[in-house]
Amino acid sequence: MNGNLNLEFIDELEKLEIKLLVNGLYEWCGYDFRDYAFPSLRRRILHRVHAEKLSTITELLNKTLHDGECLNRLLNDLSINVTEMYRDPLFWKEFREKIVPHLHTYPSIRIWLAGCAFGEEVYSMAILLKEEGLYDKTKIYATDFNQEILKVAKNGYYPLEKMKKYTQNYLQSGGEQEFSHYYKVTNSGVKFDSTLMKNVIFAQHNLVSDRSFNEFQVILCRNVMIYFNKSLQQKVHGLFFESLSMFGFLGLGDKETISFTNYENHYETINTKQKLYQKVR
Repeated sequence: MNGNLNLEFIDELEKLEIKLLVNGLYEWCGYDFRDYAFPSLRRRILHRVHAEKLSTITELLNKTLHDGECLNRLLNDLSINVTEMYRDPLFWKEFREKIVPHLHTYPSIRIWLAGCAFGEEVYSMAILLKEEGLYDKTKIYATDFNQEILKVAKNGYYPLEKMKKYTQNYLQSGGEQEFSHYYKVTNSGVKFDSTLMKNVIFAQHNLVSDRSFNEFQVILCRNVMIYFNKSLQQKVHGLFFESLSMFGFLGLGDKETISFTNYENHYETINTKQKLYQKVR
C-alpha cells in the first residue's frame, strides 16, 4: 500500500513540475504549451531532462530560465518537426487531381502551410504548383512558432540520403519530372532551387496564441493538432475556419479530422481517407 501511495505522490509531483515548466515558458517567453496533449508533452520534456543530464523537471525549468541555449533546445524538442517531402503521397496525388482544377479558376491564390517545420512541405507544394502552372499566381505563407526551424526551412538544404525516399514519394504523388531537376548536390547535402521560394513568405506564427492574418484558398496543417488537447484543437479549427475563404480547402494529417468539431457542418468532405475538406457554409 505504501508503495502505491509513493508512486501516486511521484506522479502528482511530476505533473506539478510539468505545469510549472510550461507556465514558466509562457510567462517568460510567450511560448504556450499548456494545452498540448499531456503524454507527448511529458515524453518530450523528460527527454530533455535526460539529455541535459539533470535529475528533475524543476532543474530543467531553472536551467531553461537562465540558459538561452537550453531554452532553444527545449523548444526544438517541443516543436513538431517530423515530416518529409510529399509525406503521404496519396494525399498529394488527391490534391493534384481534386483541388488543383478548382485553383485554376482563381485569379490569384493564397496558401497557408501552418506548422511548416523544416520546410519539406513548402518545397513539395511549390514544386506541385509549378508543374501545374499555378505557381506564378500563388503566394505561399509558411509559418511555424519556432524561429530557428524557420531559418532552416528558408535555406532549403536537406541531407542527400533523404532524396531516394523523397523521390519515391514525389513519383507516387503524381510527379512526372526528374525530381533531381529541382535540386543541386553540394558538399553539405542538396540545395533546392531558390526560384521555388520566390513566392513564399516565411513567418513566425503560433497557432496556440496568434490570430488570423489573411484569407486563404488553401490551408494545410498536417500532423500538428494530434499533439494538442481537444479544447486547443477546437480553437485552432476556429482559426482555420476564420482564415479560409468560402469554398476554400482544408487539408489535415492522416490521424486528424474535422469530425466532432464545432465546424464539422461547415465543410464537405473531398476525401475522407486523405483528410481533404471544402468549406461550403
